[in-house]
Amino acid sequence: MIQGRRVLALIPARAGSKGLPGKNILPADGRPLLAWSIDAAKGSAYVDRVALSSEDDAIMAAARAHGCDVPFRRPAELATDIATSADVALHALEQLPGYDFLVLLQPTSPLRTALDIDACLERCADAGATSCVTVTPAQQSPWWMYQMDDGNRLRRLLDAPERASRRQDLPVAYVLNGAVYVVAVPWFRQTRTFVDDATVACVMPADRSIDIDDRDDFDAFRRRLESSAGSGEPPEPSIRITQEAP
Repeated sequence: MIQGRRVLALIPARAGSKGLPGKNILPADGRPLLAWSIDAAKGSAYVDRVALSSEDDAIMAAARAHGCDVPFRRPAELATDIATSADVALHALEQLPGYDFLVLLQPTSPLRTALDIDACLERCADAGATSCVTVTPAQQSPWWMYQMDDGNRLRRLLDAPERASRRQDLPVAYVLNGAVYVVAVPWFRQTRTFVDDATVACVMPADRSIDIDDRDDFDAFRRRLESSAGSGEPPEPSIRITQEAP
């Protein structure tokens, strides 16, 4: 609970990933991938309940084994490639009423921490915002990006700021990293979106802003864990940032 408002953390995990089948329960450092998100949510100072949304028996069993509530089975029509994260979250809120904030935690962002979750909740509540999301600095500046016309001529995607000839002169750009989405439930029910022009953000470093989409991502994640365990140092960034519906 934060400022007298109840908080539900939802972990959406379906079985039908095409990039990496069964990825949500693949083992990493002795636990299934989704357990990383469960542990982060359970470590939050503000989350009142951690619940799973899934249609798959194996995923539900793994979640229960790691202390996550599994209060319902996700309908099959919400476990397809075309079902949106908003659809999944709204269904969960119908099954679990009485919460003021929803925190969506995708299992494919295993390096987000309880502190990241709490920072988003605090920023959202303190600012009186309707949503807060995690972002990370963009690896490539959009002011250096171009489009190409039919004649192979380049056109700037954005007009560069005046007197900005060096990268360090350009404004910092951020991208959503998919790790934490916090929404005020009444607003979310009305808008069915996680981000709009009034959304506030919390910055996460690139080395924790990963999204596991395929086997290469997952293998790189496990190598980073092994390297970190052996050296005692945080792993270096090496996994590309992607965004995929849960």
